[in-house]
Amino acid sequence: MKHRIVVLGAGYTGAVAAGRLARRLHREDVTLTLVNAEPDFVERVRMHQLAVGQELRPRPFSEILAGTGVELKLAKVSSVDVDRKTVTLTAVRGSEQAESGEPGEPGEPGEPEELAYDTLVYALGSGWNDQGVPGTAEYAHQLASRPGALRLRERLAGLDAAGRVVVVGGGLTGLEAATEIAEARPDLDVALAAHGALGDWLSEKGRAHLRKVVAELGITVHEHTAVTAVEADGVTTADGSAIPAEVTVWTAGFAVHPIARATTLEVTDRGRIVVDPTMRSVSHPDVYAVGDAALAMGPGGKPLRMSCASGVPMAWQAADAIAARLADTKIPRVSVRYFQQCISLGRKEGLIQFVTADDRAVDRALTGRVAVLYKELICKGAAWGVANPTAGIPSRRRRVVRQDAGTGSGSEARVRATV
Repeated sequence: MKHRIVVLGAGYTGAVAAGRLARRLHREDVTLTLVNAEPDFVERVRMHQLAVGQELRPRPFSEILAGTGVELKLAKVSSVDVDRKTVTLTAVRGSEQAESGEPGEPGEPGEPEELAYDTLVYALGSGWNDQGVPGTAEYAHQLASRPGALRLRERLAGLDAAGRVVVVGGGLTGLEAATEIAEARPDLDVALAAHGALGDWLSEKGRAHLRKVVAELGITVHEHTAVTAVEADGVTTADGSAIPAEVTVWTAGFAVHPIARATTLEVTDRGRIVVDPTMRSVSHPDVYAVGDAALAMGPGGKPLRMSCASGVPMAWQAADAIAARLADTKIPRVSVRYFQQCISLGRKEGLIQFVTADDRAVDRALTGRVAVLYKELICKGAAWGVANPTAGIPSRRRRVVRQDAGTGSGSEARVRATV
């Protein structure tokens, strides 16, 4: 029997992992199934652009995966049983349901399906985190998904001139959202509520440029501000003051999908799967986790942060480790480290903050138009890597033998892998 590999989630990390596995392994020896709730690849790093009305290039998986041997299963993951090595799925029907991530036809549940695996790659990623703040789920908008960005887009389009928008969260997502909205809609009154000082993790040059751009865009910044409640007409802060707004955008962190926490996998108190340096679960050796869903250690023994910059090399490492273990060859090690933080500040300004391997800012930074081009190159490169999953297939391959492959019956199974 062929060795069954199932990849859950087709964001940057899941799509890259599936593509790299297709490049490393022969389809005669394995089956590769990629499970995702949407038929298109979503460039999550561009959701702030989508929210202000910019059109993004469609990237259908039917085209991306053509000829790779990877089967796309359009479904939502309902549960994972890592002891029985099965995944329960709920089918997604129709383009509208695929767009929203909701299963089945309107008013009709999708059909459940159980999918067995020999190796699982868990890449379900993360969504927005309301931090338990009252009113957030009811009144705030989020940019952690395409449906969320589209809802915000519709709300902003209906906002009259002089309408008020407050972005909660002063991290990378909050900065990109606030500046994008302020640039696209100069008629709006945009505010940003940051828990600390504006850009306090950046270098002196980076902070100075950020403050300059924010001031030029007319964004009101509320520093050292903790939001304790969200209402229809704005937010309330810890000191009891109010920031009025018709639209609240919540960007205060991410939360991982709760499915892993419901399994017997070893997870952190936040539900992230604990993995070794090859992205293999420390409790279940047939499960690998990549991207936001995994807790992996980076340079200096520091946990890798939730980001595309972390997730893509994690996916490379997981795919290479899986192929090597199936082929019983030496596991290559991928360098998972940081080089820069890329921040869009609208379409005309940007900031590239160079960092150490463990993500601490150094003095060097790029600003202005050069930074815009740099960031765009990074984003396009990441999307190209997903859209061209089997580019650069090596011409030399060899067949090797691994014990207990396939169903684990004890018989030998041959697996061919690139080496």
